[in-house]
Amino acid sequence: MSKLPIVVLTGAGISAESGIKTFRDDNGLWKTHRFEDLATPEAWHRNPQLVLDFYNARRKQLMECAPNAAHMALSKLEQFFDVKIVTQNVDNLHERAGSSNVLHLHGELMKARSTANLELVYELNDWEMKLGDRCALGSQLRPHIVWFGEYVPNFEQASKLVNKARLLLVIGTSLMVYPAASLLAYANRNCKTVLIDPIASPTRAYEIEIIRKKAAEGVPEFVSKLCMNPEIYFN
Repeated sequence: MSKLPIVVLTGAGISAESGIKTFRDDNGLWKTHRFEDLATPEAWHRNPQLVLDFYNARRKQLMECAPNAAHMALSKLEQFFDVKIVTQNVDNLHERAGSSNVLHLHGELMKARSTANLELVYELNDWEMKLGDRCALGSQLRPHIVWFGEYVPNFEQASKLVNKARLLLVIGTSLMVYPAASLLAYANRNCKTVLIDPIASPTRAYEIEIIRKKAAEGVPEFVSKLCMNPEIYFN
């Protein structure tokens, strides 16, 4: 018997509980840094060293953090359901927790890519990238991050996953970041949507069950409930 399909959309809130500094919150990185100087193609051409320094710091911090209870619960969910994770986060905490199907919308911090060929992507084993680090074609490597003003290459794949889901579980996101927030519009009429976030606000656009808890508390509780009584959401 095939497993029922679940798509999980995760945002900064799930990673924040592992100590990852967020970008948009009141104390987020964009409050103390100008994204125009660090996360645009123009910033890269203007001052690549500054951009590399910024992402090196993010990478170093990530390597000091560990998956939390929410990441671990989503990994265990794969034992019972066909789970696909679509994340807005650039960290690798889902993978480190054991989740096997993770699609990154905004890129991956622990990867670098060629500036000559977007298809040339390399795994990073250390936190530091340097000017002079080059791809097989001889061009400078850049962070494998989708910057402001750049196309989101995995959005179409993500929308197709959401369309096939029977349950859409949204965790730790304000649903204010586009195009990721628009993924809810791709859910089919038989799909139920659940949002786990402590400051979630109702939206008139979609019918959503809201659980106002932090991810590390709310996700394990929801996963336990779902595994014990799947008929609540699948009927």
